[in-house]
Amino acid sequence: MPRVLVRAFVVSPDVIDVNGHVNNLAYLRWMQEIAIEHSAAQGWPLERYQATGTGWVVRSHTIEYLASSFAGDTITLLTWVTGFARHTSPRRYLFWRERDATTLARAETLWVFVSTRTGRPERIPPDVAGAFEVVPPEEDVLAQFAGGTTRRADP
Repeated sequence: MPRVLVRAFVVSPDVIDVNGHVNNLAYLRWMQEIAIEHSAAQGWPLERYQATGTGWVVRSHTIEYLASSFAGDTITLLTWVTGFARHTSPRRYLFWRERDATTLARAETLWVFVSTRTGRPERIPPDVAGAFEVVPPEEDVLAQFAGGTTRRADP
């Protein structure tokens, strides 16, 4: 069960916007996809949430774009959980391009645990929270992953 889920992929031409770089909506889609993938890897696939009548909805997304990405770029996306409160859990993301050791974007989603029957927040059960190893917010995950060879791009 991965503490930090890491996935690499090649940017396809269909996510390029009129400015010639990756559309902002693609980042949101990739964030949702990797969050679902990480949850499944921790033993909580969508089917298990459906069986319990619970799931996660987004309260907020924050994305800091640091550099542009283009068709054909290989991006490594990392995600991890930074904590749990009564009904919420923040999840962080990093988008990284290996060829030039550039951080493309940093992001965070605040997820709310809900009843799918009522749509109202529910207390996060211990078996859900216990499935994820919390990575402290101050931990430099990218530096550990990239061996300290990262640089921040100018926005």
